[in-house]
Amino acid sequence: MTTEPNIDERLWNYIDGSVNAEEKSFIESLIATDQAWKNKYSELLEVHQLMQNHLDLDEPSMRFTQNVMEEIARLHIAPATRTYINKKVIWSIGGFFIIMLIGFFFYILSQINWSAPGTDGTQIPFDMNKLDWSKVFSSAYTNIFIMVNVILGLMLLDMYLNKRRAEFNKSSIGH
Repeated sequence: MTTEPNIDERLWNYIDGSVNAEEKSFIESLIATDQAWKNKYSELLEVHQLMQNHLDLDEPSMRFTQNVMEEIARLHIAPATRTYINKKVIWSIGGFFIIMLIGFFFYILSQINWSAPGTDGTQIPFDMNKLDWSKVFSSAYTNIFIMVNVILGLMLLDMYLNKRRAEFNKSSIGH
């Protein structure tokens, strides 16, 4: 008893009536002559009739959406971070790093020999090429501190620009 691999598909199409007349007559002749096709057809026809007669779809209740929303409302949803992060702490940390950057800048300026004459007849009293940067950037801790401050400064700038963009979008939508 050999069956073709697409026997089920062809029989389902025949039962559903989605085959052309030539295919329909060919399948009818196979059902009449081949016992495997006849058995498979009777099985699939029985399943098809059971599905049509005894298959009742469960419908959700009329209050389904309202029940779901009430259940969600009962849950304690975490508040947005803006409500539980103290802005004064954030501003004080940002202020500390800004003050440190300003102090570091003035430290660099204090290392310059301002009384040295210009080398090539310029009015600038110091030569940037002869400035000894190893005094300033000699420590790994200093380099790490500078990198952290630059990153935090860029993050602060990003937050500021995002806030400005959001305010601009709100004002443009409102008008």
